Amino acid sequence: MAQDYNATVNLPKTDFPMRAGLPNREPGMLERWNGMDLYGEMLRRNEGRPPFILHDGPPFSNGMIHMGTALNKCLKDFIVRYKNMSGFRAPYTPGWDNHGMPIESAIIKKQKLNRKAMSIPEFRDACHKFAQDFVDVQREEFRRLGVLGDWEKPYLTMDPKFEAEEVKVFGKMYEKGYIYKGKKPVYWCPRDETALAEAEIEYSDDKCRSIFVKFPVTKDNGKLSKYAPLDRMYFVIWTTTTWTIPGNLAICLNADLQYVLAKAPNGEVYILARELMDSVAKAAGISGFEVLAEMPGSEFELMEARHPLMDRASIVLNGDHVTLDAGTGCVHTAPGFGQEDYDVCRRYDASGRTKIGIVVPVDEHGRMNSEAGKYEGLTTDEANSVIFDDLAACGALLASAEIVHQYPHCWRCKGPIIYRATDQWFCSVKAFSSEAVKAAEKVTWMPDWGRERMISMITERSDWCISRQRHWGLPIPVFYCADCGKPICTPETIERISEIFREKGSNAWFSMDAEALLPAGFKCPDCGGVHFTKETDTLDGWFDSGSTHFASMQLDSPGTWPADLYLEGGDQYRGWFQSSMLTAVALRGTAPYRAVLTHGWTVDGEGKVMHKSLGNGVAPEDIVKKYGADIARLWAASADYRLDMRCSDAIFRQLSDKYLKIRNTARYILGNLDGFDPDAPMAYAELTELDKWALSRLNALIEKCLDAYEKYEFFSVTYAIHNFCVVEMSNFYLDVIKDRLYCDGRDSAERRSAQTAIWTILDAMVRLLAPILAFTADEIWLAMPHRKGDDARAVMLNDMPSPHAEWRLSEKDAELWRGALALRDDVNKALELARGEKAIGKPLDAKVTLFVSDAAKEAYLPIASGIALHKLCIVSEVETVYGSGEGTPAGEFPGVTIRVEPSAAPRCARCWTHDASVGSDPAHPDLCARCAAVVAQAE
Repeated sequence: MAQDYNATVNLPKTDFPMRAGLPNREPGMLERWNGMDLYGEMLRRNEGRPPFILHDGPPFSNGMIHMGTALNKCLKDFIVRYKNMSGFRAPYTPGWDNHGMPIESAIIKKQKLNRKAMSIPEFRDACHKFAQDFVDVQREEFRRLGVLGDWEKPYLTMDPKFEAEEVKVFGKMYEKGYIYKGKKPVYWCPRDETALAEAEIEYSDDKCRSIFVKFPVTKDNGKLSKYAPLDRMYFVIWTTTTWTIPGNLAICLNADLQYVLAKAPNGEVYILARELMDSVAKAAGISGFEVLAEMPGSEFELMEARHPLMDRASIVLNGDHVTLDAGTGCVHTAPGFGQEDYDVCRRYDASGRTKIGIVVPVDEHGRMNSEAGKYEGLTTDEANSVIFDDLAACGALLASAEIVHQYPHCWRCKGPIIYRATDQWFCSVKAFSSEAVKAAEKVTWMPDWGRERMISMITERSDWCISRQRHWGLPIPVFYCADCGKPICTPETIERISEIFREKGSNAWFSMDAEALLPAGFKCPDCGGVHFTKETDTLDGWFDSGSTHFASMQLDSPGTWPADLYLEGGDQYRGWFQSSMLTAVALRGTAPYRAVLTHGWTVDGEGKVMHKSLGNGVAPEDIVKKYGADIARLWAASADYRLDMRCSDAIFRQLSDKYLKIRNTARYILGNLDGFDPDAPMAYAELTELDKWALSRLNALIEKCLDAYEKYEFFSVTYAIHNFCVVEMSNFYLDVIKDRLYCDGRDSAERRSAQTAIWTILDAMVRLLAPILAFTADEIWLAMPHRKGDDARAVMLNDMPSPHAEWRLSEKDAELWRGALALRDDVNKALELARGEKAIGKPLDAKVTLFVSDAAKEAYLPIASGIALHKLCIVSEVETVYGSGEGTPAGEFPGVTIRVEPSAAPRCARCWTHDASVGSDPAHPDLCARCAAVVAQAE
């Protein structure tokens, strides 16, 4: 009976499980990290190293996290972990944006609160608790994703110490003259009853009715009556917002465009831009116009027309904003409803040539007010219909059409907004926009297009409306003198308010009298008065988040300003990136960040925006419960996040397969490290040529991954490691060395050479994986043996691997291995053909004959003399014949023909190789000479 030699084979030994079971395994690992204070240990280890500051952009604490916030936090964690393993001390202080309409809207919706029935302090207390509850919820969600940070001491924009610093930012900007109060048009949400910032606006398609309206000419300055009677002559305006007609005070023409007096078949004469005459005729159903005269828009300046519905004149102005994109070239101008309208009217009034002023016929609820005359009380939607009918009835309506256009909507309630002039506080961006542009030019933007986007947004934007008509926000720290009515904001009042807020929080503004908030004995700087009132508006939430680099980063980590990196979604060019830039430049003249990195949106598997109503949403908590946090992290690192990131269950299943390839490669190596001492490895010079080749590929992997990490291209890291595991390790190297690891002597030089190589590979690979597969990398680290100099407690307490110059193959050796692998690929194809034809069973049953032509001989000889081809190809025999022969022509190694046949040599019962030496040892007649010697030594 044949002897059983299984016990003599070095089979893999490891407790590292094949099945990851991440959803169940990861929480225990989190507890371990928390118990050992992994984040604190990481920073203590890096004490004295150069700092790297990634300043966290604060998410709103108004609900559960979504895939976008999960992506954002994972990317940040990749960077923080990498930097801490790369020679830096990289702290991470997470933050939350707690004030503003997002929290108010969420609490009103979820808790059915009626804020108007509550006192301001009561409502603010409810908002504070609501925001804090979701800080706690989101904190646990982020920690569950494996994100390391100072979670016990995050920054909160509602924290009294933060509010105290933000007040100082406002005060310094006010002192510099950058903040003022004025009445001008702003985005206004009639449902939330507050002004909105540009960053709080979303555009979507809206159906509307566009109208062409005739304004009769009443004053032509002696220029038009010679062509036609004035009582038959009209300026024709075009608008898509019929409800704004009561606010019309002027008509604007471009001074440099050519205008015509176009006579219609009915005898009426219309003043239109020449290039738009035909399109107006088409819209009005007019067969054609007779042009009576043509002149530039400058000729019409300061003429007057009669408002068709209101008893007043509409004065004609010139403005560069008038274009030929649509309409008539005569722009309906209502300074209470549009920024450009406001600017042009203000400019003319300031010159003394006009006294246009401003009317705002709509109130804060979106209803027409007394300035709208007979339309008072109507909503803007209701006014649209009534005003349309009145225009038609009085003969002022020339034409109308139903169109679909892009219209601004509120980002919270999703309803359409209006432009409305109100008394608001503004930051004069134009006062320092040139400095902001210069600061932006010095920043590294990733991708590069970020530079131009930021610069264009700075140069093209209007002044920043920083006041909000909300209760849950930082109060604008301005007083008013009850005697002279002037606003008061001085360094002394700011210092006093800052002290009170630091001690009591900003609720003190609403619970204390003005006199109690002001310094003792304070008098009005203008009139000496001693009676005061308080501003009732709160600051824009973007002013909160735009101050975080002062109120958190600089305050909590002195000496770290500016940040090395800001990382957020591409929408933050008009949000946090910009508000942070503006406050920084206003006070320091430079950007608050050295570099800015942006990521795209998260969309479903088909590239569609995810939304509850569409049923295509993917929740991070569901992914973590089903697949584990490491799969969510792998998703964040699996594609180019600078573009939109798709997520679906099918994608996460694919990623799970990808993950298992990496995990099982590590498991295979762990199983074959039994008995290996990392402190006693084999010297590089003594390694086999194949093991040297493996380290050369590891070297290339290290260089590629480190370069990708430096560029924040995490998708390149995961692709490179996965490819390395599958193509170079599993499909080739680990397969080839299996015989050495299993069947050579436990302490043989060949096996120790292989163990040295695979331990080195695993040690480097797990470090490269650590920033991304945080849980799995640590699980591997805890399962593997380490050198005395390594910190075995956690992979994060160690450095990234470095490439080794001696591991690089010479070009000659590299070329030899390229040829050897090409030849191996050809042999494998021939083996598959032979197996398909039932000529052989397993590859080890085969004998391979290589017929080498004269043309291939020069390339083949170095391979045959330096590499054991039968081991490389995992067959029992390889015979070389120089000349021609029958077989399969090689495709990758031209000039070689491959013949596969069963080996005639007996089969070793231990290693399964067919070898002529089987039976040479009488004590073990079933074994080859190699196996017999190993078994004998073990006995």
